[in-house]
Amino acid sequence: MKKIALSLAALLATNMFATTVVLYQDTNTGALYTKPGPNRVKLGEFISKDEVVTTTKDIQKKMSKELGSTRIFSKVPKLKINGTHYLGYRYTHYDDQAKSDVSRFETRRNYFQVKAYWNDKDYARVTMDTHQNASGDWVYRLKYAYLYLSNVLPYTGVEFGQVHRPWIDYAEHHGWLYRSISETFVETHNAAHVINSAAPGVNFKTKRPYFSSEMGLFNNGGYHSKKSGSGQSFEWRLTYHALGNGNKHLHATSDEWLNLSFYGRLLTGTDNGTNKDTMTGLHAVYNQPLFLIAGHWMRDDNNGGPHDGHGWSLNGEVRPIPQWSLLARYDHWKVTPAAASDYTKKNLIAGVAYTYNKNVKFIANIDKYSDDIPNKNNDKIDYLLTTEVHW
Repeated sequence: MKKIALSLAALLATNMFATTVVLYQDTNTGALYTKPGPNRVKLGEFISKDEVVTTTKDIQKKMSKELGSTRIFSKVPKLKINGTHYLGYRYTHYDDQAKSDVSRFETRRNYFQVKAYWNDKDYARVTMDTHQNASGDWVYRLKYAYLYLSNVLPYTGVEFGQVHRPWIDYAEHHGWLYRSISETFVETHNAAHVINSAAPGVNFKTKRPYFSSEMGLFNNGGYHSKKSGSGQSFEWRLTYHALGNGNKHLHATSDEWLNLSFYGRLLTGTDNGTNKDTMTGLHAVYNQPLFLIAGHWMRDDNNGGPHDGHGWSLNGEVRPIPQWSLLARYDHWKVTPAAASDYTKKNLIAGVAYTYNKNVKFIANIDKYSDDIPNKNNDKIDYLLTTEVHW
C-alpha cells in the first residue's frame, strides 16, 4: 500500500510542472501580450487547455495502472450504491408462565440498494432485503424495483414498478424516526397492522414548499402478499408544510418542520374476496433540533376483517445534548373484527439513543405490549439493544 501511495505522489509531482505562459493586458485597448510594457497589467500565469486535458488523461491512465485493472461498467453515467442494516439483540419476557422467555440476536433489516442515474433526477432503483422463511433460512426478498421519472407533471414525479406506498416512507422520515426498533403505528403487529410499505403499482409524488403529496394505484396486499381478484388499491397522502420546506431534504437534529397530513386507502373493484377496504388517517408532527413530537389517529374498515379497528398513537423524542436522544411512543388500537369480540392493543416504547457518527447509531429500549383478548394472555415485554448502520 505504501508503494502505491509513493508512486502516485511521484506521478502527481512530475505532472505539476506543466508549461505556463504569463499574460499581460493593455488597459486602454484590452489587447493581450506575453511581455510587460507601458499600460500593461499582469493577468497571471496560464496553461494551455490542450495541455491540461492531455496531462489529466495521462494521470488517470497511470493511476489506473497503479491501483489495478478492476472496473465497474454501466450503461448509465452514475451508479449510487448504499446499504442499511438493523442489527440487534432482543430478550422477550412473557407474562404467561406457560410461555418460555426468548433470548436471540437479530438482523432485522439488511437493505442493499442500487440507483442507476442517466441524468441528475431520473433513475432506476432496486432494493433487496433479507427475510427469514418458515424453515429458518435467510433469503433475499425484493423490496423496491421501480423507474422514477421527474416532472412528468408540474412539480410531480412518478415511480412505476414495485414502489413506495404513500404513507409509511413519509412517516419514517418525518414522524417516527426509529424503524430499527419498531415499525410505524399503521404497520406493526403491536398496533394497527393494516398496511406495509411497498407494493407493485404506480405512485405520483408532488413536492412544493407548502404542500406535498403521493397518490396512486397499488396491489392491495403489498410486496409480500399474493395478488388475487381484479381490485387495485387507491392510496394517497396530502401534507401541509406550515414552515414552507416541503420540497427540501431535512435533518431532525438541525432543521425545523411543522406538518399536517391526511392519508388513506380505498379499494377499487374486488380483491381477496372483498369489495371494501378503506383506511383514513390524520397525522401532525413538530420537530426542532431540541425535540420532536407527533400525534396520529387512524381508522381501518375491511368488511369486518381481522385487523379492522380504530386508534391513536403519540410519540416524542428529546435531544438534551449532542448525539444523545430520549424517545418514547404509545399506541392504542381498538380491534373490531366481525368474527370475534372486540379487544384493545396497547403498546409502549421507551428508550435512549446515541449517535456514534453519521453511519452508526446505538439504541437501547423496552417495548411493553398488552391486549385484552378473552381467554388469552399475550402480554409481554421486549428488551432490545440495536445498532443502525448506514453506508
